[in-house]
Amino acid sequence: MQLELFRLPPVFAGDATKAQHIILSGRIVSYALRLDRRRLAMRIDERGLAVGAPSNLPLAAIEAFIQGHGDWVLKKLDEYASRTTPRHLPIHEGARLPLLGEEVRVRVTAGNNRGLWQRAGDAEELWLAARPAANLALLARRALQRRALEHFQPRLAASVAQIGRPLPPLALSSARTRWGSCSARTGIRLNWRLIHLPPKLIDYVIAHEAAHLLEMNHSPRFWNVVERLHPDWRHARNELKRLGAALPLI
Repeated sequence: MQLELFRLPPVFAGDATKAQHIILSGRIVSYALRLDRRRLAMRIDERGLAVGAPSNLPLAAIEAFIQGHGDWVLKKLDEYASRTTPRHLPIHEGARLPLLGEEVRVRVTAGNNRGLWQRAGDAEELWLAARPAANLALLARRALQRRALEHFQPRLAASVAQIGRPLPPLALSSARTRWGSCSARTGIRLNWRLIHLPPKLIDYVIAHEAAHLLEMNHSPRFWNVVERLHPDWRHARNELKRLGAALPLI
């Protein structure tokens, strides 16, 4: 299932990254250039433009590529600049994370680099027991991924039971352009970031992928199976597009 959000991993960092500038339609645009990629590609988020390229590709060819997409680059940079809430979410004490359509507070304490889910009255909190130099974002992602797998597994089992299919292998994905995928050989993969969304939307994605176990296409027969599993799939699909586009990047 295609999606339009997670196209942007963290901006390149490290010794192979160089700060560059280019003029697009009279505007000076800064970008981060990393010369250790297999192919030429661009990514944009609220932190700016990042370009990855093979090490042997001349700078002139790289900049010609950027110029060729200049209108798109400027449009996307302006879109991010106009947003009131950045999508990149720093993880720190007191940060708020979306979880299953609600919010949980992040608590940071000393520990051995573990993420723990704790109840605080009626609310739930994510406790990051971290060493002094720990990557809190990484700890949070791992905790969310564990929670995602725990949430997805029984729902997938229920969906495939409804259509009389054996339970396929389930794995998590960090794909940039898919909510999920289904393969007869490797099973079903679900994007772990679905854990941010309300359960009904997660159930729709699971129904969509489970339906591919019967119909490996998007024919009317396929959508009939989806409707058996998730009758409100049309509304869920629209909500998924709306809410998914605003999810944070951690």
